[in-house]
Amino acid sequence: MGFLRIRTTVDERPGRLASLASALAARGGNILGLSVQSDSDGTVDEFVADIPAHPETVRQALEAAGGRRVQVVPATAHELTDEPTRALLLASRLRAMPWRLPELLAELLRADDARWVYGDSVSDLPDPTLLVVPVAQRRAVRLRRAGLPFTLTEAARAASFARLAQPAPGPTGGDRAIKLADGAEVTVRPLTAIYREAVRDLHDRCSPESRRFRYFTSMPALPPRTFDKLCDRSKGYSLVAGHDGQVVGMANLQFTPDPGIAEIAFLVEDRWQGRGLGAAMARMLVGVARDLGCAEVRATMLSDNARMRRLLLSLGATLGYSEDPGVVEARLPVATMVSA
Repeated sequence: MGFLRIRTTVDERPGRLASLASALAARGGNILGLSVQSDSDGTVDEFVADIPAHPETVRQALEAAGGRRVQVVPATAHELTDEPTRALLLASRLRAMPWRLPELLAELLRADDARWVYGDSVSDLPDPTLLVVPVAQRRAVRLRRAGLPFTLTEAARAASFARLAQPAPGPTGGDRAIKLADGAEVTVRPLTAIYREAVRDLHDRCSPESRRFRYFTSMPALPPRTFDKLCDRSKGYSLVAGHDGQVVGMANLQFTPDPGIAEIAFLVEDRWQGRGLGAAMARMLVGVARDLGCAEVRATMLSDNARMRRLLLSLGATLGYSEDPGVVEARLPVATMVSA
């Protein structure tokens, strides 16, 4: 049949990619391109292959090898160009002609159709072949691609690409003042080493239950090595909320080995819980994750942590149980969310 673009969702288990490659080789396939992407329910492997077999034969072979939702569509030799180079060339064109954002987004993601849409922002993906890329509060680009559904990784790429067409933000400080619903004011800052003692005091003031919800154990203090990791910008991004000289809350975004995935966690002093501080810091971290190009943030929590569940559901996360019945996992796609 010639060139084919093949996409399949796979379980994150060792040897799964090798099984798929072997299935293609058994049908005479020569893999010319491979990308691994994150999506809402697993890892997506995408191949560009020169293979003489019929697409339906290829689909059946990959399903037998463990692939899920296998899709096979025709491809051309043009699609074998180096992807980073292609993206950089498109970015250069966008900087020169930002009004052509829909057209260039379509070229970036090989979409069938792209157009401006106006009105209320869309933050979910009810149709996997439809992607809405926010550009402003009431303006977005809508992309359609009939052959292959969009992945969360592609949504993150599109959101980052769209930001190139927007004016550069003015200089901002590291501090942000937040006024809570009850009128209290806190200042949120990036976590640095100077807050070591203040964070230790925060743990001292938190109840054993609050520490258990955060760490799955009521540890009385944060180990120095863990604190240093939270301050390391190569491993993530953390925030502290201060009031009257004390740190009253901490929010952490940690990178994971999965491309485009980060994990979030929070610790808020008991007397500050239920006042909106956790939600405000969560939205700030989601914005940071989006700006860093993440496709999804995840959180792992104890099943009896009702406050954390409500917070994540309010942000649009989906919840599911893990292999441990006492642990709940939340997944929140962030690439298509509009900045507040």
